[in-house]
Amino acid sequence: MQAFILFSIPYRFKEIFPYYSIVQSLFIVAMVLYLLNSDIDPTAKITWLVIIMMLPAFGALLFWYTQSDPGNRLARKHLNNLFTLTQDTIPQDPQVAASLAVQDKGAASLAQYLRYTGCHPVFNQTEVTYFPSGKAKWKEMLIQLKQAKHFIFLEYFIIEEGLMWGSVLEILAQKAKEGVDVRIMYDGTCEFSTLPHDYPERLEKLGIKCKIFGRLTPFLSTRYNYRDHRKILVIDGKVAFNGGVNLADEYINVIHKYGYWKDAAVMLHGAAVKSFTLMFLQLWSIHEKEWDFNEYVNVPANILPVSAAGFVIPFGDSPVDQNKVGECVYMDILNRAQRYVHIMSPYLILDGEMETMLKFAAERGVDITLILPGIPDKKAPYALAKTHYAPLLASGVRIYEYTPGFVHAKVFVCDDREAVVGTINLDYRSLYHHFECATYLYGVDCINDIEADYQSVLKQCRAVTTETIRQEKWTVKASGIVLKAIAPLM
Repeated sequence: MQAFILFSIPYRFKEIFPYYSIVQSLFIVAMVLYLLNSDIDPTAKITWLVIIMMLPAFGALLFWYTQSDPGNRLARKHLNNLFTLTQDTIPQDPQVAASLAVQDKGAASLAQYLRYTGCHPVFNQTEVTYFPSGKAKWKEMLIQLKQAKHFIFLEYFIIEEGLMWGSVLEILAQKAKEGVDVRIMYDGTCEFSTLPHDYPERLEKLGIKCKIFGRLTPFLSTRYNYRDHRKILVIDGKVAFNGGVNLADEYINVIHKYGYWKDAAVMLHGAAVKSFTLMFLQLWSIHEKEWDFNEYVNVPANILPVSAAGFVIPFGDSPVDQNKVGECVYMDILNRAQRYVHIMSPYLILDGEMETMLKFAAERGVDITLILPGIPDKKAPYALAKTHYAPLLASGVRIYEYTPGFVHAKVFVCDDREAVVGTINLDYRSLYHHFECATYLYGVDCINDIEADYQSVLKQCRAVTTETIRQEKWTVKASGIVLKAIAPLM
């Protein structure tokens, strides 16, 4: 329609074309001034400027439609109300917070920020186990699921029928027969990629409660932009799993879509499990009129506290508020680092703030090392990632690509003292558009395991240099340059 207007007016309506040109120019200037003074992300402003200059009328309509966000307005209202009503469900133990402040004021400030943005207290008395692969997590999952007595909550971005999910489902069905409260929630994108449309009804027949987050329908809506990218498993309020591993066979390397699939996860045992229980119930209850979380969140009195070193903060990130929690946590770690920050991420699509923070940390002498995929799962994000290579290398950031295959782990580890393992990628979709979750760790024993795994993976990587960038295929370079204009959509 925009093309029709552009080409028809000069030829069919020559007498009004000068007026049309003036009105269009004034309209574009007004939109540019509005965008420059808006509070949206600076890189997103560039994308909208490109769209509106190419498609003045319909680009502006699209902008106002997305900003008014009709598809998510009701969901945002429900969620924000739910978060407000449940923000004190898990009170912060002042002694635990004070103990962290004694050890590290910087980490204590981060903990205060996470408490401010949601019900994310800092815990001690939590044992953390790190899994360097999806297969290792899967084996422990099956062991823990078989011990369930009261409830099992699963929330995953991807569930796909196969060996991994089949072995899990077999146990879930048996536990449901035994009277265990089994609930599953998965993202609506699974409906057209991995699971049949009637899958919830099939699970209901097995006694398993199931919900689809953001179910896809044949209507244009902004709500499809917000996906549930979280991976949470909670068993009886005693044990919780978090990390990058979904429930599909490529995650355990039974099949190889993109070479060897490198992933990471953690298992929590102890007090901090409460937070993941609450996170699951909050999203599960988005359309419920009544809810009572105390039955599940409050750990039964007969569960003994776990003796473990360090502090743990499970936290979530929601696109329905104004807080970029995941990005702020990553940037805070980069800002406080003294010796090193080692990062694994499947994607690298950075806004200006994150790129500046990575460069600044490297320029002040911190070893900033990134491990990215050697075999990409998607060509467009791979090309976009490479547009960041040259400026990062120029500031001293080290970049490596994992030659055996695809890195799906989302890991930050810093100075042998703190780490983050979760679902948050270094891209716009994770940092801005998705529901995400992660586990912040300080002083826990498994941080040494995370760094040891990082060094092991590093040995299997090829270094990115100015020479390798120069030798990159011109098609990849050109794709990255063009896609840069729509990077906030990826």
